[in-house]
Amino acid sequence: MNPTLTKGWRLSGILCTILILMIATACGGNDPGQDGSVPTATKGDVTLVIGAYSVAKDAFAELLPKFKAKWKAETGQTVDFQESYEASGTQARAIAGGFEADIAVLAMEGDIDKIQKAGFITHDWKQAIAHDGMITRSIAVLGTREGNPKGIHDWADLTRKGIKVLYPNPKTSGGAQWDINAMYGAGLKKSEEDTGKKDPSYAKAFLEQIHHNVESLDKSGRASMAAFEYGVGDVIVTYENELIARINQGVKYEIVVPSSTILIENPAAVVDVNVDKHGTRKVAEAFLNYLETPEAQHIFADYGFRPVDDKVLAEVKDQYQQPADLFDISYLGGWDQVRDTLYSPKGVWYQVLAGL
Repeated sequence: MNPTLTKGWRLSGILCTILILMIATACGGNDPGQDGSVPTATKGDVTLVIGAYSVAKDAFAELLPKFKAKWKAETGQTVDFQESYEASGTQARAIAGGFEADIAVLAMEGDIDKIQKAGFITHDWKQAIAHDGMITRSIAVLGTREGNPKGIHDWADLTRKGIKVLYPNPKTSGGAQWDINAMYGAGLKKSEEDTGKKDPSYAKAFLEQIHHNVESLDKSGRASMAAFEYGVGDVIVTYENELIARINQGVKYEIVVPSSTILIENPAAVVDVNVDKHGTRKVAEAFLNYLETPEAQHIFADYGFRPVDDKVLAEVKDQYQQPADLFDISYLGGWDQVRDTLYSPKGVWYQVLAGL
């Protein structure tokens, strides 16, 4: 036989084998497709796609393996995870736009509502699990460098000349909206204290004074925290859990709890259209329920979150400072009113930006 021809046959055979392996790998993989879809898992295993806000990433690095082991022990099935972490508003828009997350874990209920209004969540997500669909809580606080060199003690100190303030952009970040809600609410509280009634004009002026000192508006709460770690700014407005987690890692920050601040509640929901498409409803609902178990709630507490489980909260309450006046979103009229008052095109926050 012609040696050249034999060599050609062998080369063709090798190329065919490589092609077959490539096709098999592509068909059996779990990476999202270019259209945002996720291939169906094979061999009885299952892949769960998590679309979460950036602040949840560290806790989920511990929670996901714990659930994986639990699910394997209970069902014999191996669950793998595909994870995406973004600013909450960005993540909500991605899922509403077609990113096929099975579970949405976001900073605020308004972002879950965006996905629901887009038709991807079809059930009453607030009734799916306890605590109105919330899996963690926190409060808005102020973070300073070791020793609090600028003497920051309350919201009013953020209005002082020369104080450089950091927090993220509410157009992309749910955390930023909580921050602004806290500052605006503190302004309303101050007006009530001084005049006996809520004065929106006073609260707007107070927010504007703080905005004069804003150093930058980052994409997410995690990006804002990273900037602070690099030395940008004198004080950061952020979630309490972000600072607790870093202090636990040995970073020398100080937590300043304002006299009046807001209770932050973070929701999670199964995305119906996607779990039905992927055949993952059973494991997705089990994972969502797991996030409210004592084990998961203790893990959240390890990362600075306030548990929604009252028994777990009682066990870890000593790690949190209690503000003198803690209010929730209802003090501002609820999320629908907040979105209209603060974040609509003619809302207070956009008026403040335009004024600056």
